[in-house]
Amino acid sequence: MRQALDFGINKQVSKLTAEDGFFKNELVKILLPEELQKVDKALRDIGLGNLADEGLKTLNRAAENAVKEATPIFVNAVKEITFADAKNILLGVDDAATKYLTEKTEAALYDKFNPVIKNSFSKVGADQIWGNLINKYNSIPFTNNVNPDLTDYVTGEALKGVYTMIAVEEKEIRNKVSSRTTDLLKRVFALQD
Repeated sequence: MRQALDFGINKQVSKLTAEDGFFKNELVKILLPEELQKVDKALRDIGLGNLADEGLKTLNRAAENAVKEATPIFVNAVKEITFADAKNILLGVDDAATKYLTEKTEAALYDKFNPVIKNSFSKVGADQIWGNLINKYNSIPFTNNVNPDLTDYVTGEALKGVYTMIAVEEKEIRNKVSSRTTDLLKRVFALQD
């Protein structure tokens, strides 16, 4: 079980740390909050798609940088798996391992990601611009308030992206025998088949 989790983490999380690991991956690409997607659309409608893309790239680049901090936290969580945990994961639902990792790592990952993302935004002034923009938006009557903390928003989205990609790999290992690339993985997951 540890080997399967290590494979999934290494294969999928490393993809997210590459340039465009978030930005060009439609499963995890960080977009503006739903309430503000009309701003993105409006920019594109008037021919400012490049500006909109640059804004989105800033969000996604910060997440890509932050995810580099994830591997040691996942390694520790995997080392702590007990026999009972492994059995529950193996015989559990299709995303049992992802749920286990989420439970064991989410708080620590948030604490690691948040300062990296904050630093990325501070370098380009994105946090201040975002805060001003959102606070003005939130003051408009009859709108749903949006979180003015860009760092918190992107940290949450980065976490969702990490767990989404781990779930993709987990599903692959569980459902495709060809994804079980070692004898140990073949033996262990044969028990669930």
